[in-house]
Amino acid sequence: MTIIDRYVLRQFLATLGFAVLALVVIFIVVDLLESLDEFLDQQAPLDVILRYYVYFIPNTLRLMLPVSMLLAALFSVGRLSNNNEVTAMRSGGQSLLRLMLPILAVALCVSAAQLYFNGWVVPVANAKKFAIERTYLGKSQAGVALYRLFFRDIPTRNVAIESYDAEAHIGRNVTIEVFADTGRPRIVERIDAPLMEWDSAGATWRLPSAIRRRFQGDTVTFERMADINAPFTIRHDQLVRLQRNAAEMTFDEVRDLIETLRKGGKNTRVQEIGYQSEWSLPFANFIVVLIAVPFASVRRRGGMAAQIAAGMGISFVYIAFTLVGQAWGAASSLPTAAVAWSANVVFFVIGIVNLVRTKS
Repeated sequence: MTIIDRYVLRQFLATLGFAVLALVVIFIVVDLLESLDEFLDQQAPLDVILRYYVYFIPNTLRLMLPVSMLLAALFSVGRLSNNNEVTAMRSGGQSLLRLMLPILAVALCVSAAQLYFNGWVVPVANAKKFAIERTYLGKSQAGVALYRLFFRDIPTRNVAIESYDAEAHIGRNVTIEVFADTGRPRIVERIDAPLMEWDSAGATWRLPSAIRRRFQGDTVTFERMADINAPFTIRHDQLVRLQRNAAEMTFDEVRDLIETLRKGGKNTRVQEIGYQSEWSLPFANFIVVLIAVPFASVRRRGGMAAQIAAGMGISFVYIAFTLVGQAWGAASSLPTAAVAWSANVVFFVIGIVNLVRTKS
């Protein structure tokens, strides 16, 4: 690494650190102004409020890091350009691409790190933040009991559970309906059980007592049963996950949830696009830098004001393209991965074109 590389990186990293800190502080202050009254009304201890905002930071970083990378690239390279340092580097034989390499390398490393951060660190922090919200802000139902669960285990079997105690692994008032086929949804069997228990050793649900009804034409037969396995395959962790917020699930858990829903015959296209989009989001760090550095390397009338306007414009267009693309893609027949990654692909091409057209 040359002296120039180290100098450029110092400028970029210093600006990046300031941008990240400023955006995180702004988000915390805005949320604090909104939630402080509720914390005080619930007499939340100071340490709880502090922990809440510690858990608040990871999701803020998840959203704001690409914006911070964009601003850091625009401001640091723009400052070098306004001071004629970029011109001096080019006069010394250094091309624009060579100038960009250390920043692009950092952006690629940040993208890889954020992929793990978004997929496995942020959900854990979100789960702890939501737990505090349930207790002190009343934003969701408190306790470990889940109520009125409905899911389709396979395309021809529906399951309804009135309540489920996730801590005790006990469900109450369970109804299982089996249909002849998906084309003709005629019920052929129904099982009602007042209680079901999760057998962790056998990884099965036990019904201590149940009544089975079988429907054949106009005839209904009854059968009382004791201590049987429930005829559905969903596990305890999958059952709890059906009621959890996707924001508190790791990438592995989201993939497993999608598979559970798909197995039950549910159209999971929207969930799959959202899942793939979460994988694509971290690489926005690399793409915005690829776009911003050539743009900022050319001295423009307006100085820093022009850089701020450019940053806001690029961010708005990127976000708008992503949201519109996902909404359109959900109704299309394109592969979900193509829909989720389309914004990155389009803006990557824009970045390459911008780099080629910028004088080196």
